[in-house]
Amino acid sequence: MSSGEAVVSVVQGPVPGFDPVQLRSFLALAQTHSFTQAAARLGVRQSTVSQHVRKLEVAAGRTLVHRDTHSVALTPDGEAMTGFARSILAAHESAASYFSAERPRGRLRIGMSDDLALTRLPQILRDFRAENPRVDLELRVDQSGTLHRRLENDRLDIFIGKHPRGSGEGQLVKRERLVWVGNPSTRLDPAQPVPLVVYPAPTLSGSAMQEALERAGLGYRSACVCRGVNGLIAAVAAGIGVSCLASSLVPVQLTRLGPQHRLPELGQIDLVLLTNPRTADRPASRALAAAVLSSGPRGLSPSAP
Repeated sequence: MSSGEAVVSVVQGPVPGFDPVQLRSFLALAQTHSFTQAAARLGVRQSTVSQHVRKLEVAAGRTLVHRDTHSVALTPDGEAMTGFARSILAAHESAASYFSAERPRGRLRIGMSDDLALTRLPQILRDFRAENPRVDLELRVDQSGTLHRRLENDRLDIFIGKHPRGSGEGQLVKRERLVWVGNPSTRLDPAQPVPLVVYPAPTLSGSAMQEALERAGLGYRSACVCRGVNGLIAAVAAGIGVSCLASSLVPVQLTRLGPQHRLPELGQIDLVLLTNPRTADRPASRALAAAVLSSGPRGLSPSAP
C-alpha cells in the first residue's frame, strides 16, 4: 500500500443477541395471547414472562407486543420474531444435541396427519433418518384427532398435524386458511343440502364445514365418508360432493370453490407440533422437533411434483 492510500474502516453496529429463555417466553405468549397462560405453560410467574418479553424488545429495538387491559396482540415485528424465534431455538436444540454426550438413539413414535403426506414433511423425516441412523422411526399416519388421543395416551412421542386455531397447545409451525374444494364442473343446487365429503367424525375439517354451514343457515348431508386424504381427493374429483382442505394443500385434481358457489368462509387452522411430556426430553424427540421447527412453514408446504 502506498503512502497516499487511505485506509477505510467500516464499523458495523452490534448484532442483537437473543436469549433462548426470553425467546421461549415470547413464543409461549405468541401462542396463548395471554401472559397468565404463557406463565402457566412455562411454570413461571406472570411477571417473569413480562420481563422476558420486555428484554427481548430491548434487544430487538422494536415493539413486539401490543398490550392493553383486555388482550395481547403481536405487532408486525412480533409476527416476524415468531419465525426467527422458532429457528433460533431449533438451531440451539440441534447444537446442544450434537455436542451432548448422549446422541439420539432408540425408538421414536411419530404421528402425522395424512394430508401432511402431501408436504415436504416426509423429506424432513428421510433426512432425519439419514442423519440419525441409530434412531428407529415408527410412523403412524391417521386423522389428527385420533393421533392427538394417542399422544395423550402415551402411544406417540411426537404429533405433527392440525389443531384448532389459537388453542395454545404445542408449537405452531404454520397457520393456514381452510378453503372449499370441488372439481371444475361442481355446481351446487341452493334448494338441496350441500353434499359433503368428510372423514369419520369427529374431525376438525368436518366440524369447520358443518359449523360454517349452520351459521349461514344452509343444510348439508354426508355424501361420502372416507378414512384418508386420497379417498377424499378421489371422491371430490368424481363429483360426489365438496370438502375442504388447507389452502396450500389443494392438489391439482381439485379446484378451489369461489364466491359463485355461495359457500361460507371456513376460517383458519393451525398446523402444530406436539410432544409427549413423558418423552420430550429424550435426545431423539428433541432432535426431530428441532428438525421440523427449523424448516418453518416451508416444511409443511406442498412437495414438488
